Amino acid sequence: MNRIVLFEPEKPANTGNIIRTCMAMDCKLTIIGNPTFELTDKAFKRAEMDYCIGFEIERFNTIDEFLAKHGKEDGYYVTRYSENVYSSFDYSSVSDNHWFMFGRESTGIPKEVLKEHYDHTIRIPMAINARSLNLANSVAIVISEAIRQQGFYNLATTETIKGRDFLKNYPSK
Repeated sequence: MNRIVLFEPEKPANTGNIIRTCMAMDCKLTIIGNPTFELTDKAFKRAEMDYCIGFEIERFNTIDEFLAKHGKEDGYYVTRYSENVYSSFDYSSVSDNHWFMFGRESTGIPKEVLKEHYDHTIRIPMAINARSLNLANSVAIVISEAIRQQGFYNLATTETIKGRDFLKNYPSK
């Protein structure tokens, strides 16, 4: 199972969009620390739409508490300070639990945590002068690679709501 881990998220719209991504990609979501917003915030509700209904968000107060439960799993810390490209790791095992931690929008994951776990830091390559990508977009990029390596395990690869032949049967003008 894949898990997205957010450390003290600050933007309700990002977190709402990440919930939608987690739902669509069949991932778990964990939030560490306190978000700077309430889960009832209008921007959060608008971004997550109805995806939050019944969606469980695991919560921990600290990174240490999270690691006490999930530290033995296959985990990665996403940061611009890494020299390891996110796509160079093997996430292909669907029987292993993989997690990807993303930091606060303003300051990222605490630097002492990154230094302690440097071999498990990953980065998304960017233009030389770019400081960062949007958090929700970063989550989508990294989790898409893990799911691609897993052969889109447990995900629909054809249209299931309107039917496989929806476009073939769509009326012509």
